[in-house]
Amino acid sequence: MVSEAFRGEFYQKVDSKARVSIPAAFRRILEAEDPSSPEFPRPRVYMVYGGKSRNFVECYSKSGADALAAKIEAMELGSPDRDLAERDLISRSVMVEIEPDGRIVLPVKVRAKMGFAPDDSAGEAAFAGFTNRFKLFRREVYEAEDEDDDGIDPLTRVGRAARAG
Repeated sequence: MVSEAFRGEFYQKVDSKARVSIPAAFRRILEAEDPSSPEFPRPRVYMVYGGKSRNFVECYSKSGADALAAKIEAMELGSPDRDLAERDLISRSVMVEIEPDGRIVLPVKVRAKMGFAPDDSAGEAAFAGFTNRFKLFRREVYEAEDEDDDGIDPLTRVGRAARAG
């Protein structure tokens, strides 16, 4: 269970070596949900870059990644839905340890998903909180996201979901 929700929007510079600082608020959650061990003394972030239609990377804490894997394992073995979920959410992911200074190096496939050129990673990343995970975008892509505003207040949607559940 998530101890605290990933909340907020943060913009961080990505340097020419593809290093970026994870926002402190997000880092605290990642640390809390991944106690150090002799094998992994530093907290980890699990980065899911799968899915052709995605222009972002979904990032989970250790416990969040384990919860996602458990949901996938509960699916019918060999079913097309499970195969797709395993491919896009498990196979197309990478675990990265957070450096003591709070930075990570964005792996090549993560940079590609975010739209950074292979030979130039400098730019800005947008970190967007989504309760049990956060999404990582190239800043220009995140800011260009055009949400379909149908005039329905988001709290109304939450109320509908609560009544349906």
